[in-house]
Amino acid sequence: GSHLFVLLANKLGKAVSSRPKVQARTDSVIAQELERARSNIQRCLSRQGGASKTVELTPEMAARVEAVEKENRALRATVSTLTTQVEQLAKRLAALETSSGVEPAAAEPTPAAADEDDSDLDLFGDDDEDDEEAERVKAERIAAYAERKSKKVAVIAKSNIILDVKPWDDETDMKEVERQVRTIELDGLLWGSSKLVEVGYGIKKLVISCVVVDDKVGTDILEEKITAFEDLVQSVDVAAFNKI
Repeated sequence: GSHLFVLLANKLGKAVSSRPKVQARTDSVIAQELERARSNIQRCLSRQGGASKTVELTPEMAARVEAVEKENRALRATVSTLTTQVEQLAKRLAALETSSGVEPAAAEPTPAAADEDDSDLDLFGDDDEDDEEAERVKAERIAAYAERKSKKVAVIAKSNIILDVKPWDDETDMKEVERQVRTIELDGLLWGSSKLVEVGYGIKKLVISCVVVDDKVGTDILEEKITAFEDLVQSVDVAAFNKI
């Protein structure tokens, strides 16, 4: 059993010692542990009087040793390949830098140059000019609008109204009723034709038409003005109202 431990320790020590330098620190720790294990085994053997027996490796142990050796060879091959690739990349990068060249960074402008650039910048003059131009354009647009509005003929809304003016009785002088009604004068009022229509029992009503400007004269004010002749007029009705 002790020979087996010694053999495994030697195998692992050789495998670790052959690994690449990139794992030198880790391998050093493992090597120290193996060396410590080897020393312990040797001390145990010395206490046993140097007695030793030849023990053959089992297939499982041999497979483990072979796996460690195989891993070691694979690691060495990988490190070698990576080293070669890094060297090739370094050569290509050096060649590219040499062929293309590196342009020097643009020098920062001196304070004097910066002052000259600032002196050419007018922060307020352009704004004043823009304001004056905007005011001029605005004035032109207002004048053009006023001119178009003055030339445009305003549409005046008008209506044709027919009123029925009823007297108190058959003794009311209807001619006097018509005369009084036509004395009403309003801005936007134009009286039209009239006629007397029989109502019954000898009573006649005055049917009179007029044209009014809608914004100035309404039916309410007409009724109020006509019924003010309370001695002659009993009531006023709107018989017709048509927009012109």
